[in-house]
Amino acid sequence: MQGLLNPDSSLDLVAHVIQVALTPIFLLSGIATLLNVFATRLARVADLVSQITKAMEQADPEESAGLARQLLRLRWRSIALDAAVVLGAIGAAATCASVFTLFVGALRNSTVASLLFTTFGLAIGCTISAIAAFAIEMMMAGSGVRAQVARQRSSEQV
Repeated sequence: MQGLLNPDSSLDLVAHVIQVALTPIFLLSGIATLLNVFATRLARVADLVSQITKAMEQADPEESAGLARQLLRLRWRSIALDAAVVLGAIGAAATCASVFTLFVGALRNSTVASLLFTTFGLAIGCTISAIAAFAIEMMMAGSGVRAQVARQRSSEQV
């Protein structure tokens, strides 16, 4: 570390490293919040699958076909949510790797800029991808609700 013999410089360097390392922690907190949202949505999809599966046991063939379409839609939603969770987890791990790289780089007095750039870039890329997968799932959920309302209206008019 530069200025190792000068206690003031050493303290400033350590304080700077801690400040820089805290910045990705805010990203990590945001990712954790997103993962919580994803998990809640996935639990809701699982509950709906259970309800539809039970309803299919007592449904007539025409009603069963509609329920099967709903199950297919829920399958695609769960795949989108799985992708969001995996990407978010990779983003969180890359963020942690960025923080670790900052500390190791400061302690070893080596240039780790490329590794830091890669890990933080991976964190941002995965987080953006997770948000995109979540947005896709939300659009699928919204279109499913609209389709169900339209089917309900058409059955009431007949």
